[in-house]
Amino acid sequence: MEWKTSQTPEIYPDAVKAMEERVAEIRTGTADECVWLLEHPSLYTAGTSAKAADLLDTRFPVFETGRGGQYTYHGPGQRIAYVMLNLKDRQPVPDLKKYIHDLEEWIIRSLARLGVTGERREGRVGIWVAHDGGEAKIAAIGVRVRHWVSYHGIAINVDPDLEHFSGIVPCGVRDHGVTSLRDLGIQATMQDVDAALKQEWAGVFGPQESQVSHARSAS
Repeated sequence: MEWKTSQTPEIYPDAVKAMEERVAEIRTGTADECVWLLEHPSLYTAGTSAKAADLLDTRFPVFETGRGGQYTYHGPGQRIAYVMLNLKDRQPVPDLKKYIHDLEEWIIRSLARLGVTGERREGRVGIWVAHDGGEAKIAAIGVRVRHWVSYHGIAINVDPDLEHFSGIVPCGVRDHGVTSLRDLGIQATMQDVDAALKQEWAGVFGPQESQVSHARSAS
């Protein structure tokens, strides 16, 4: 499996195109699975369940995307991990709910390394933390699967401008806000978050073996 890290913000349509190309290659066994760590310039994306009323302000570009979920914000200070895996090879019976549960577990374990207790909430996708006597969302999940190869993925708020979330109803949830590691008093860098994600990968998803090598040896 390959880990990629972009050093400068990736233009959203270009990133989606690159993911789609990699997904096709993974499906045919000509490329390894991949986790791509990156940031985007400030923008909003609309998932397949997005409601027009949840877009409150078009101050940033808005992109419709095929991932699941509703509106979300991406921008500097947010670590995005686009996860491209062959779920047919990884699961005896491909199971999208299990895959999303595994992504949640990966985030929870990675946040724990940074001193943050992340939790699931029934009926709400993403990871939540205690905040100001209530709770707030610190990480979002939105995935798409093509021929059982996954793409899109997760977004963890490291130190974004949280005011930028006010232009949408994040993920359709009106009763709770969003937070970040910095907002919680955690001075973690993007490199610290990347290290935690890499350290916790195998415990959730298994060894990082090359799927290309496996496919070739089986042919």
